[in-house]
Amino acid sequence: MKKKKWEHSIWIVGMTVASLIMMIPIIMMFSTSFKTMEEIKSPVFHLLPEHFSLVNYQNAMSNGNWLIYFRNSICITGTAVVFSLLFNSIAGYAFARLKFRGSRIMFILLMVGLMMPPQVTMLPTFLILAKFPLMGGNNLLGAGGTGLVNTCAGLVIPLISGSYGVFMCKQFYENFPRSLDEAAEIDGAGKWRTYFMIYLPNSKAILATLGLLKAVAVWNDYMWPLVMTNSESMKTVQLALTMFKTESGVQWNQMMAAAVLAALPMFVLFLCAQKYFIQGIVTSGLK
Repeated sequence: MKKKKWEHSIWIVGMTVASLIMMIPIIMMFSTSFKTMEEIKSPVFHLLPEHFSLVNYQNAMSNGNWLIYFRNSICITGTAVVFSLLFNSIAGYAFARLKFRGSRIMFILLMVGLMMPPQVTMLPTFLILAKFPLMGGNNLLGAGGTGLVNTCAGLVIPLISGSYGVFMCKQFYENFPRSLDEAAEIDGAGKWRTYFMIYLPNSKAILATLGLLKAVAVWNDYMWPLVMTNSESMKTVQLALTMFKTESGVQWNQMMAAAVLAALPMFVLFLCAQKYFIQGIVTSGLK
């Protein structure tokens, strides 16, 4: 018993130290957001600023239209998460509980998507959206205009589904007892009604997990909005952070202040969904 307590204490100490090490970049970001440029460039390192002031936050928010940047990020992230949860859960339910011809091959092809980095499909996806028929001035053949470039739809459509989300939902639904399907079939419920009345209400854990992962990925995405947008009105918060980098240098204090505000929504979201996130990781069989 004493040996187990000793091992448990060592484990707690080790995890605490590892957590503190991983927190160092966050602590540095938060501390730098209150420093002046003189303190940042000083040869003597100071973890904490000499004087705490919100002037960096005020200057950062006055540099550009951050209401538009946050509005764009919130709309894009929220829309992508909602449709992603719907489509991924339906596909996961179909692969886990329905028997249809070619399901095994389709699932294998779907898993190939997990092996491909997003940079491989970024250019083909951009060309498809740019040549989208009857959108952005395009004709029926997809020529003559810009398609879905520089639109919210162009940013969201490629993000609403993914191999990883389908895989997680499939693993989760495979743990449901077959008696649920048999009881629903006896009551005369079809496949769609079974999904919406039985499976979806019992999917809080996996949907919270998938929603949190998707929200963080979309909110922090820099490359795809950079490729798809070309106007100030369509900038997201991640693109807006680059405005503090100029030819004369980088305004690190203002950039860190804006970065703290940009990270705050995801931090709050994780705190709210932490319980479901851990439960979803365990029940979906992912470790």
